[in-house]
Amino acid sequence: MQQETIFAMDNIVVPSVPNPSKRILVVEDEQEIRQLIALHLRREGFVVDEASDGEQAKILLQSKPYDLFVFDWMVPVTSGLELTRFARSQLTKWVPILFVTAKAEPEHVATGLDAGADDYLPKPFDTLVLMARVNALLRRKDWLEQRSQDKSKQTMVSSGELSLDTGSYEAVLAGQKLELTRSEFKLLECLMMNQGRVLTREALIEEIQGENVNVVGRTVDTHVFGLRKKLGTHSELIETIRGVGYRVRNTQNKG
Repeated sequence: MQQETIFAMDNIVVPSVPNPSKRILVVEDEQEIRQLIALHLRREGFVVDEASDGEQAKILLQSKPYDLFVFDWMVPVTSGLELTRFARSQLTKWVPILFVTAKAEPEHVATGLDAGADDYLPKPFDTLVLMARVNALLRRKDWLEQRSQDKSKQTMVSSGELSLDTGSYEAVLAGQKLELTRSEFKLLECLMMNQGRVLTREALIEEIQGENVNVVGRTVDTHVFGLRKKLGTHSELIETIRGVGYRVRNTQNKG
């Protein structure tokens, strides 16, 4: 039987500094080790939940939003490996997983990472290294979430006197709001996001299909016809490239 190192607890009362945006679940059946990890995390201001077995952990990770999981591999009922697979299959949001375990052979590390873990810390561990790993994973999570938010923010796309607000689905031409259908807007947005590039009918169909609108065959041509009508004297903004598809002229390149 493999013997795990026992970690001595500091006999210190540490005030908890709640940080609701950073909640961590620690799953470890050895009480001393679990309390040690939780102590250092709380010392840094994290909100920490503890679980001593896999079933308790399953209930917690489904009932609360977490920013990080710290799993031991060898926990009763449901192993840390099974918990990792469960978390990856059940949670829609990516949450980093740190394994802290005595199962540190190369094959164990490979299996854990393949199951969905993001980092691996073998026992016995240094608490400074533990906190460095935790903070690195949380920084990466924040960066990924910020990048995702930046992509989803409302953005303005313009070409000459025509501008689109892709967040509110509003189109304005020469100061006047255009009344466009959702399909027309998505079509125009796709063309304007690719100014100067020719988009095939197939590519445009796929863009509109994403909004659960039934678009087949030459229906794109009908949408383009309707758009040109609504653009009026600016209808030449959308160009037909015979045998290929359509494009919006890149007005920024005009001299």
